[in-house]
Amino acid sequence: MKFSEQWLRTWVNPPVSSDELVARLSMTGLEVDSVTPAAGAFSGVVVGEIISAEQHPDADKLRVCQVSAGGEQHQVVCGAPNARAGIKVPFATVGAVLGEDFKIKKAKLRGVESQGMLCSAAELQLSDDHDGLYELPADAPAGQDLREYLGLNDAIIEVDLTPNRGDCLSIAGLAREVAANYGEQVCRPTVPAVPAINDEQRAVELLAPQACPRYIGRVIRNVDLSRPTPLWMVERLRRSDIRSIDAVVDITNYVMLELGQPLHAFDLAEIRGGIRVRMAEEGEKLVLLDGQEITLRADTLVIADHERPLAMAGIMGGEHSGVSEKTTDLFLESAFFDTIAIAGKARGYSLHTDSSHRFERGVDWQLQREAAERATALILEIVGGEPGPIVEAVEQAQLPTLKHITLRNERITQMLGMQMSDADITGYLTGLGLQINADGAEQWQINVPSHRFDISIEVDLIEELARLYGYNRLPVSAPTAALTLTAKPETRGELPVLRRLLVARGYHEAITYSFVEPGLNKLFDPQIEPLALANPISSDMAVMRTSLWPGLSKAVQYNQNRQQGRVRLFESGLRFVPQADGQLLQEPMLSGIATGSRAPEGWANSSDKLDFHDVKGDVEALLGQGGAGDQYRFEPAEHPALHPGQTARITRDGHTVGWLGALHPQLATELDLQGAVFVFELALGKIIKGRLPRFAELSRFPEVRRDIALVVDKTMVAADLLADIQSNAGEALKNLRLFDVYEGKGIDPHRKSLAIGLTLQHSSRTLTDDEVNAVMDKVLTSLEQRFNATLRK
Repeated sequence: MKFSEQWLRTWVNPPVSSDELVARLSMTGLEVDSVTPAAGAFSGVVVGEIISAEQHPDADKLRVCQVSAGGEQHQVVCGAPNARAGIKVPFATVGAVLGEDFKIKKAKLRGVESQGMLCSAAELQLSDDHDGLYELPADAPAGQDLREYLGLNDAIIEVDLTPNRGDCLSIAGLAREVAANYGEQVCRPTVPAVPAINDEQRAVELLAPQACPRYIGRVIRNVDLSRPTPLWMVERLRRSDIRSIDAVVDITNYVMLELGQPLHAFDLAEIRGGIRVRMAEEGEKLVLLDGQEITLRADTLVIADHERPLAMAGIMGGEHSGVSEKTTDLFLESAFFDTIAIAGKARGYSLHTDSSHRFERGVDWQLQREAAERATALILEIVGGEPGPIVEAVEQAQLPTLKHITLRNERITQMLGMQMSDADITGYLTGLGLQINADGAEQWQINVPSHRFDISIEVDLIEELARLYGYNRLPVSAPTAALTLTAKPETRGELPVLRRLLVARGYHEAITYSFVEPGLNKLFDPQIEPLALANPISSDMAVMRTSLWPGLSKAVQYNQNRQQGRVRLFESGLRFVPQADGQLLQEPMLSGIATGSRAPEGWANSSDKLDFHDVKGDVEALLGQGGAGDQYRFEPAEHPALHPGQTARITRDGHTVGWLGALHPQLATELDLQGAVFVFELALGKIIKGRLPRFAELSRFPEVRRDIALVVDKTMVAADLLADIQSNAGEALKNLRLFDVYEGKGIDPHRKSLAIGLTLQHSSRTLTDDEVNAVMDKVLTSLEQRFNATLRK
């Protein structure tokens, strides 16, 4: 927000310099972005009156003007199209300096002497308008120094407010802050009630009371919009970066800047019947004040009459109902709109206005009547008129409530690390407009005013005390506490360990958004309806992800588009899955994606492409980190995002803990991914529990290795065979390994050969051939009976 320092000092004027004031505002959280002068550097410019303006004898576009500067007349040659007799304009006399070094001298233009220069607003750096002379009010005293007349020895301060400080989007709010910082009193202008002259009014209906619980309206007849806005108001608006339009619009903008309450004035002749505050009907059309026609959505609050919408509530008025030069009667609006009802709506229509900026951050819900009275008084003073009575429609149950908070001295000392005196506590809080009442020893009851909607709990009050006391004055002290180390279960795995393992295997950690595009999420997880955001950042970030794969896939796409052929990424984060009971499951996941060559390019590495088993090896390394790798099973399964023949469900104790596979070719094509892409996703909460290692003495007796080649059905899962061998071989089995899979010549086309090695060893004696043969016979018998497995010949 930009504001004039002079204007602020009419409300509160602490005895400090501009630099000190700016520094104090920044230190208390109202960060000052810039401080600029209200006008360019110039001197010797006075108010001049053009007495006459004659055509230059030798130039069609020049005029020879006689200019009075309060006494002697001066001849000035001017080319401005609006140079004419009777107007007051800035007059740079001979010797005046504009900007850094442009000095005005006597000159001859096409043979005619010119004794000075008549100036546009741009030449004085008052605005960018250079189309003509800057016309001053008719009552401007000729000869008076222009800087003094316009009060240009002023600074324009721009503050960058955080969203919670919407109360400071006004001179009134800023004045409260300054007064509280310096212990000054705010000189707030009195706003008496304007008595009604006639009985003219319009009925107001609140058809969406939750979005608009208070609406105030007033009819003002017989206004004269030919009257100009006073120069003092135009200048204050200009210094707040608001362009003057007409007197009524300028007044509503002025009151918004002064008090913080956005207002709107309708042309009464364009209102059919009364006012209805309602939600828009889907597809309704409205032409806005900027000439843009929009199609309204059903979630948009509008101000309407009995026939059509008049304005987007809290955002922008409609063109047909707006004030124009033909307007003679007004309907003045001052309303409180709920923050949630307005938030994000302007952005949804590609709009942003001063009004929506304030309503989205919160407006004082008790300010509407005062703002309406203030605007009415200014309208009557500037353009005249006959006001009717104020009409107020209010739904008390939907209005916010005043907050009451208990503040404890003990808590203040604990949070700030220092003892603050009772006088400072009461002084700072009352300076902010809070009502404070002692409640026994060492605590107070605080009544929070309606303009401080950001204060709701005790720590908010303590933060206010810290701000006003000065963050730089708070003592620096190290906290002391009795800290004990938390026991770390040895059977629990840690995410940092898993991260380091993946990095060691060539993966890079990625961080993607938790918000994804709805269509992209549906490609990966079509069976789950994701949680839609009420106020998304953009249309391609509108739902919460139900898997980490969409973000990782987009990251691979980004890398491949930049000539990165070998990509391995992993991410740990939450997925968000809506449940049948309405709850939202927020589950931590560990996901990965890989594509390209098996090994980095190099003379010692082959150029073989990555395959399913490479990524399966990475996943097995993760699952085996806790010493419980043998408890996991990889089962053939189907997943809508994965290749039908290269998909594995990962289970533990019969429960699914994750998925592994190649992206479905159709999905990879739709995402424009090159080559085979493999992904995995594991539920962290289900894989971090490991197994406590136990010491076992190494046997001194020899091992016996027996290899068998089993012919089984091609669809047989090797893990099932290995599990059966494990259960039948007994304690003598020390190692079991599948070391070859063969399909082809010499094997039934519907079957395959699995070569398995068994290592047998006893802890206390040497195994005999009979014992080994007995174990092998038992294993083979079970395999033949359960899986129709035969020894390959």
